[in-house]
Amino acid sequence: MRSLLARLRPAWLRHTPGCLLCHGPGSALPICAGCEAELPWLFGHCAICALPLPTQGLPCGDCLKRPPPFDRVEAPWRYGFPVDSLITRFKHQGRWPLGRLLGDMLARHLDHAFHDGLPHPDALLPVPLAPARLRQRGFNQAQMLARWLSDELQLPLQEGWLKRVEDGPPQQGLDAAARRRNLRRAFALDERAEVRGLHLAIVDDVLTTGTTAHFLARLLKRAGAARVDIYCLARTPRPGDL
Repeated sequence: MRSLLARLRPAWLRHTPGCLLCHGPGSALPICAGCEAELPWLFGHCAICALPLPTQGLPCGDCLKRPPPFDRVEAPWRYGFPVDSLITRFKHQGRWPLGRLLGDMLARHLDHAFHDGLPHPDALLPVPLAPARLRQRGFNQAQMLARWLSDELQLPLQEGWLKRVEDGPPQQGLDAAARRRNLRRAFALDERAEVRGLHLAIVDDVLTTGTTAHFLARLLKRAGAARVDIYCLARTPRPGDL
């Protein structure tokens, strides 16, 4: 596979010459080296759920005690400033250039991971929004990220395989127990989806408690998927952790 930077769209480079964060000169992506270095990169983390940890390559206590239905989480950043602000502006204010920048950097992160041995998935599946929530927001940020990843990494995309069939309050602000209750019957698999034996990757913006990832991965595994990974922009630390 060619280097990701070598495959970036000429139009994207032509129309975004400067850093979107400090407005200084950009580089291969519309972010300067200084701003890129100051992002909250996720270094030590759980080998399964990507929870920020002091060590690298080991599973956290929760994953050892109760292994999740997903196999691995890939995220370039810890959810902290300024990534948290960039995601919020993309998700809730429709700042698509910021979302595209984050999506391209996630694609670059995954490209490196694939070269380091992470297996390529058979398809990308965005986390679905309920129809009412989609009408209210006007777009599904997970779907946009999945489309960008599919295009940049040349991976198949299945946008309609996962369905949100019950709507509830937004997950943001709910504790872990409330998140589980909110999502217990929220998702379904499209009847035309053929997932048996496949390695699938669910795409979302942020992994917080992992509840959404848990229910979607469990749904896919019960339908016969061989492996389910999670690709997201950022992973939140435990409350109280830096």
